[in-house]
Amino acid sequence: MTHALLLHHLWQSTLCVLLARVLTLALSKNRAAVRYWIWLAASLKFLVPLSLLVSLGAQFGVHTATSSAQPQLSAIVNQISAPVGLAPVTAAPVSAAPDWLPAVLFGVWLCGAAVVLLIWFKSWWNINALRRAAKPLDLSLPIPVMSSSAPLEPGVFGVLRPVLLLPEGIASRLTPDQLETVIAHELCHVQRRDNLTAVLHMLVETLFWFHPLVWWIGNRLAEERERACDEAVLQSAGEPEVYAEGILQVCRLYLESPVACMSGISGADLRSRIQRIMSGVRAHNTTLGRKLLLATVALAVAGVPLLIGVLTPRVGRAESQQTTTSEPAFEVASVKPSSPPDPAAGWRGRLEMIDGGPGTPDPGRIQWRNVRLFDILQRAFDVQNYQIVGPAWLYSRRFDIMANVPKGATREQAMRMMQGLLIDRFQLKFHRESREMPVFAFVVAKGGPRMKASTAVGDSPQKPSADQFPPEGFPKLAPGVKEGITGWITGDGMARVTAKSQSVAQLAEFLVPGLEEPITDATGLDSKYDFTLEFVPEHNRLWDGTLIEASQTPASEYGIRLFEAVQKLGLKLESSRAPVKVVVIDHIEKVPTEN
Repeated sequence: MTHALLLHHLWQSTLCVLLARVLTLALSKNRAAVRYWIWLAASLKFLVPLSLLVSLGAQFGVHTATSSAQPQLSAIVNQISAPVGLAPVTAAPVSAAPDWLPAVLFGVWLCGAAVVLLIWFKSWWNINALRRAAKPLDLSLPIPVMSSSAPLEPGVFGVLRPVLLLPEGIASRLTPDQLETVIAHELCHVQRRDNLTAVLHMLVETLFWFHPLVWWIGNRLAEERERACDEAVLQSAGEPEVYAEGILQVCRLYLESPVACMSGISGADLRSRIQRIMSGVRAHNTTLGRKLLLATVALAVAGVPLLIGVLTPRVGRAESQQTTTSEPAFEVASVKPSSPPDPAAGWRGRLEMIDGGPGTPDPGRIQWRNVRLFDILQRAFDVQNYQIVGPAWLYSRRFDIMANVPKGATREQAMRMMQGLLIDRFQLKFHRESREMPVFAFVVAKGGPRMKASTAVGDSPQKPSADQFPPEGFPKLAPGVKEGITGWITGDGMARVTAKSQSVAQLAEFLVPGLEEPITDATGLDSKYDFTLEFVPEHNRLWDGTLIEASQTPASEYGIRLFEAVQKLGLKLESSRAPVKVVVIDHIEKVPTEN
């Protein structure tokens, strides 16, 4: 689990514990067995995140749905499943935690879990040694009975093959009627599978030892478990006085079992138990109204997330299907594998050409040559490269795409047509989700920004000046000049970015492909600036994935990295983690169908 998902799960589980408390108070006069199962459900909730139920329901989703349900349904899912409910990475500044903190917290948790597990194991080992040394007794009971020389109280040991351990000489210290009620109490634990449920809660205590409510639940389980067995013994015509005297005699003579998964006769508040036994007050059966209340709560906690999971995939699948039905298609489209690059041409032979389409001088025709399938997907969905999740071979398969765009189509419509083309020719299947991943955030460094304020008037992008165009023969970091900002690889292998009238947010957007991780603007600066940025590229390839010649890649000790270079602008890049919306490629063919 990541820390965000864990925190989300913990508050959900805490809320369920509070809900269990309210229910048990409402059922305080009913049978203890009902309250016991409520507390057990609250315990097991720590092992089952609600997001897991949503995912489970998604496996049974129907393949058809209308898109009108998506906003309302997504809002519900965002509140229930983690980390979808968190704000997107661009919505607020990211506060970075120290890199060592997660490792330290994990180490503390691991040590705590190991200590708890060691305590349980030591207790179990000691009891198991006593069981191996015990002698069999023939009492004609449905489970094996062993006599132990240890001064432990009677108890049932084991989960799959339970054994009743009785201390030596107990028959001579209790009357026959007292011994009968004590044995009846132990057999009740066997019938209820109390040792199994105790082991399950021990697992919860081991994993969530740091949560105080987990240990509080353990006390409630022990209390209600003993009360449930008391009620069962008294209901089977046991005499209250005889039963109470038998319990008191056992507590005087023997030690309580040291392991939670060994069910005994003692436990819980002895004074309260004796008072309840002697009072003769019988627990009420659960009325129809309260049964309906329990069923409603169970349906709300478990059924609603499952139902949301069933409905959620319908929206995602509908998104894929609507691409081919509700949007116009290309008039003519051709998809062919690219020719192998000419090794003698160097990096120029591997450059891709992306041209045409709405927003360009040739809006009616898209011409993409030697483009990676990964980049085709990225442009079709209009996302950054880190927002595409798919097989590794997407980076190596290159294609030529030529398509005629219907007159008047917008760029967004053209990219939806491209999605439809991928679905038709590559059998593309996808869905959208949020995943937590590393992010970077621009913050103002000590001393404030050191960039030159732009003198441009208005909000329109500044036209690039001559120094923003790379010299002939030098590869650009990204095709063309985007809103007054561009970059290229210089002769010594450095990446140079120049900008006119640009904001920090626009710089972050331009640098994202170079880091392959999200970058957000957390500076709070709204001004426009003119600046130049020089740094060693993080990778030996251009922003579009084209490899840079080895001769143009500087040695690792030459120049400064991006993280150091931005400090010259009075900025800092801080790392953190946050939920990011991604497009997950569920299926795509390596070879397209014929045109």
